[in-house]
Amino acid sequence: MYEIIFTEIYEKKAKKFFKKHSDLKKKYAKTLKLLKSNPFHPSLRLHKLQGDKKEFYSVSLDMNYRIILDFIVIDKQIFLIDIGSHDEVY
Repeated sequence: MYEIIFTEIYEKKAKKFFKKHSDLKKKYAKTLKLLKSNPFHPSLRLHKLQGDKKEFYSVSLDMNYRIILDFIVIDKQIFLIDIGSHDEVY
């Protein structure tokens, strides 16, 4: 099982995101549950980002929205960085 770390900055961004997209709360809860148990599950579509975000990874909430994260496999910790659409994030 992986530990999910909610940074203060991420929590503020998530709160703002869900004011606009309250309909995604169930998908978000399901995504976090799956991320905790198996971040490599194919339905999350985990992938390394490119360009100026190349040190981070992304998982999909759906086809339009994603969560940017960093994770430390040794300690099994996942740090949530940002949430939003591909255009809005970070």
